Amino acid sequence: MKLRYMHRWVSLLLSVALIPLLWHLHLPLRFDWIKLGIAYWFVLAAQSIFVATLLYVIGIAKRDARKAFVDRWRQEPMRIVLLFFFFSILAWAFGGIKAVVLTVDTIALLECRERRNLGTLDELVFAILLPALYFFLGFLLVLAYNCVVVSTRFNFAYDPMFNAMDRWILGGASVSDLSHWAVRTFSLPWLRFLEFIYFGMFPQIGAGILIVGLYDQKSRSLQFVGTLLMAYYLALGLFYLWPSQGPYYLCPVHFSQFPSSLQAYAIQKLLISDAMALWNHVPIPRLSTDYFIAFPCMHIAQPLIVMWFLRRWNRILLALCAYDTILIVAILFLEWHYLVDILGGVVVAGVAIAITESTSWRKQKTGSCGTQVPEKALSAGWKCEKPQELSRG
Repeated sequence: MKLRYMHRWVSLLLSVALIPLLWHLHLPLRFDWIKLGIAYWFVLAAQSIFVATLLYVIGIAKRDARKAFVDRWRQEPMRIVLLFFFFSILAWAFGGIKAVVLTVDTIALLECRERRNLGTLDELVFAILLPALYFFLGFLLVLAYNCVVVSTRFNFAYDPMFNAMDRWILGGASVSDLSHWAVRTFSLPWLRFLEFIYFGMFPQIGAGILIVGLYDQKSRSLQFVGTLLMAYYLALGLFYLWPSQGPYYLCPVHFSQFPSSLQAYAIQKLLISDAMALWNHVPIPRLSTDYFIAFPCMHIAQPLIVMWFLRRWNRILLALCAYDTILIVAILFLEWHYLVDILGGVVVAGVAIAITESTSWRKQKTGSCGTQVPEKALSAGWKCEKPQELSRG
């Protein structure tokens, strides 16, 4: 077994063992398919296309391509009129932000359809949908197994340890102290902005699948998803060894001082309640979106993996670095994770990348015949058919 394919075997092993484990622990053998399906295949998909479009404009689109896009729309003014009515209907039905997202998604899909022939488009759809399905099924395993761990291990056992480690690193302070200072110092709109940044991390994953699938094809996109899942599987193992909920659990005044109007307030309160229910084996109707893993912080591990796979576009990398820097602030100020969790997420991302990074990919980047292929040629679809010859595929 090649090390870079370990995520496939771990996924298979976890799939085979899941039903017996759920049966043994008296956990439900069904998922909340409607909630999970809508959240992943509709909401997250729409957000991911929007983020992928922004990243394309920031770091991939050439000046000539942008000019051609503007000229094409100027030559067909009826498109602009129809788009305005389309946006107006969406804004009336869903609100301004969702209308912008869905309108940009529509433009992006139309442009993709117009600029590629149907045969190529079918290949691209396959290169995107197959990795997306693999990640969806793998994430279902993660959700199920994190419930299995909480049912067998007291989920708050190591919170005091991680909090003590934070105090040592921060010179006596804690994440809860930072969060209380932020709540006293900043206005509610600023905290809502940080919450937007925190939950906005997830479309980075979908955008990564889209961009890698579009420019590097199915094998690289599957490797990207495999790296994400490998990081999750490592996180599950660490969660079993050192289960913890997060600094908001230990803080005695968190729910009295933290703004109750924030979405994080209700989610954190629910997660504590659901973790206690699982530990006490209270029957639950189905497995849903509950995610209990504090250490390591996957909110950092996943963006690092996304940046690794999109690193050849410098401007995209800079944009993601800027976003993820604010993300770290959001994680700490909203009291989601210990500082040690973030450091653990960095390590987990590095280990997952080291496991799944393929030597065959490096060989591919030098061409099938061993000839060094320029980066621009690779992105344009060049391939080497004969020794020392470079031709367009």
